[in-house]
Amino acid sequence: MKILIIGPSWVGDMVMSQSLYITLKNKHPEATIDVMAPAWCKPILDRMPEVNNAIEMPLTHGQFSFFKRRQLGKALREEQYDQAYILPNSAKSALIPFFANIPKRIGWKGESRYGLLNDIRTNKKSFQYMVERYIALAFPKKEMNNSASLGGLDNLAKPCLFIDINKQLQAIKKFNLNQNKPILGLCPGAEFGPSKRWPEEHYAEVANEMINQGYQVCLFGSAKDKIVTDKIKSLVAVTNQQAVYNLAGTTNLIEAVDLLAACQTVVSNDSGLMHVAAAVGCHVIGIYGSTSPKYTPPLASKVDIVSVDIECRPCFKRECPLGHLKCLKDLAPSRVLNKLKDSH
Repeated sequence: MKILIIGPSWVGDMVMSQSLYITLKNKHPEATIDVMAPAWCKPILDRMPEVNNAIEMPLTHGQFSFFKRRQLGKALREEQYDQAYILPNSAKSALIPFFANIPKRIGWKGESRYGLLNDIRTNKKSFQYMVERYIALAFPKKEMNNSASLGGLDNLAKPCLFIDINKQLQAIKKFNLNQNKPILGLCPGAEFGPSKRWPEEHYAEVANEMINQGYQVCLFGSAKDKIVTDKIKSLVAVTNQQAVYNLAGTTNLIEAVDLLAACQTVVSNDSGLMHVAAAVGCHVIGIYGSTSPKYTPPLASKVDIVSVDIECRPCFKRECPLGHLKCLKDLAPSRVLNKLKDSH
């Protein structure tokens, strides 16, 4: 059986989608799975043993380009795929499998996709977690009524990214990490917006205290997060700053994956890197402001969720509609430090 997956566009969603690939391989061990996804997600796919081939999606997120999608679909006809799973909700994401003449095209009801999909699922809201929604597609429609049909989150296949030990050691040496000290990873950025970002002062307090306890601290993120990570490092006691490694914008995604895997614990906002940290076996302390772990929790074996219980959260807004960001400012660093203390 040959399977084509139209993958998600975001790193965190791509990590969670591995649960579907694992489930499909368990059901069809001889199947080959190809995944079409944006170039920035390709390094993640390269670390998924279930994926045979990562096909780069040449169109940017949001770009419609009907004729280009038709051309891409026609070019894939010679692959003779048996099934396609379309994970994004858009109509445009279903065009390529349609033009590739793939006989069975499976996905959730989204934007006017009748005809483009011929195995369309309509009960998405019956599944609480995004990972359940991905995995449910691997089973016949009649078997999948709700979350209970899958047996609960604990029984589902969890993402598990392969770590290349040699490349990990190369990255540790490249960034001059101390191989004799435990590493605490901090992921203080969030592509979504300010309402997911715990204040820099709080991250700095956690970093300072853990350095005092013998840790080194790695700050992860993209080039966009460098303003945030620079500020965190500047707020750490001057005598401790040599133990802070500001990696935002300096690592590529694969180096970030391997270095996150070297961390004992990772403290993260609700972001793509939080899901990477979960998939490489870290103890994850997930900080939730405007969003909720009731939809996309970190799928690690050891997880602590910290949040404040105020009536306006979760609002799922990019910026605080009330202008006070209490859901993040009032989340004291001591809450995270207590979780770190409990884990050692």
